Amino acid sequence: MLPAIRLIASKPPSRTYTLHLICHVKPGVASKREGVSAVTASGIELCVAAQAREGQSNRAVRELIAEVLHVPKSDVEIAKGMKSREKTIVVSNIAIAKSGIEETIESIRNKIEQSVAT
Repeated sequence: MLPAIRLIASKPPSRTYTLHLICHVKPGVASKREGVSAVTASGIELCVAAQAREGQSNRAVRELIAEVLHVPKSDVEIAKGMKSREKTIVVSNIAIAKSGIEETIESIRNKIEQSVAT
């Protein structure tokens, strides 16, 4: 089983990485429940108010991830699962902290965990 949060090196000479997030999406929830609901080693659970039709929930997922990670929406895309609740979300142009990859992954995990709806 793959970890929920992975960093993949971009092609040289770029020094940026691509972030892959394994997510389970619950569309059509009440707007007050919208957000990240859980983070585990195997996945991130997201709740969005948008309905799962005509790409509405996919747009909401992209906006939610961009907001949580403080990245431009244009850097967030859904790589797998366009018509599924199980999605792989890719975030481009992730810079690595000077302390290394593991610390960058931990920082990203902390950002996501801090946004968990209480």
